[in-house]
Amino acid sequence: MVSYEELLAALEKYRDEQFRAFNERIVNVPPGSSVGVRTPQLRAFGRQLIGGAGFDLDALLSFPNEVYEVRLLKCFAVATVKMPFSRRVAYIDRCLSVIDGWAVCDLFCSTLKEIRRHREEFFPRIEGYVAAGSEFSQRFGYVVLLGSYMEEEYLPRIFSLLRQLRPQYFYARMGAAWLLAEVLVKFFDRGVRFLEEGSLDKQTHNKAIQKARESYRLTQEQKNFLKFLKKG
Repeated sequence: MVSYEELLAALEKYRDEQFRAFNERIVNVPPGSSVGVRTPQLRAFGRQLIGGAGFDLDALLSFPNEVYEVRLLKCFAVATVKMPFSRRVAYIDRCLSVIDGWAVCDLFCSTLKEIRRHREEFFPRIEGYVAAGSEFSQRFGYVVLLGSYMEEEYLPRIFSLLRQLRPQYFYARMGAAWLLAEVLVKFFDRGVRFLEEGSLDKQTHNKAIQKARESYRLTQEQKNFLKFLKKG
């Protein structure tokens, strides 16, 4: 397994300074805290790292978290290294402490494709993440629901978890709004009934409506109806 210093040196070969300055503003990390590696290149680098001789996941997870790309590599590795799902779950728990922004959270969630084959087994974990009530544990839970649980049978449990949102956290609110917007797109009547219940704070409620109304998958009539459900 490469050392932390060797890992940073290898990442430097992919540095794109113009992209670094732009991306740091988008993903909201401190200036100079990333190398500037584009995500497709970082994923390819991660596959090479994992497939290399002597790769050690625990060693990678022990590296400092100061660099954005290192945090992403940890999440990519946890999501893709071959292992039993029961073991992966424990690593997912460990990786939650690495998540400190929406980009790491959402890219991690999108890479955890195996959850779709273990939805019932994993659901109690999601309940725990949402109940923990931290900004990114909640966002992680909501984004995983969005990517892996958007089926009618899960709607009652999705609504139950949305009611646990901590509205003081911006990124948790945005994750919840994104989740509810997708419910409105796929299960319009069920989503409307939840909106009419009024469980969410004004900002999340209205953001969900905004995101749903931006979708090309709703009719103009549905979009107009949602407009009248906004909280004033």
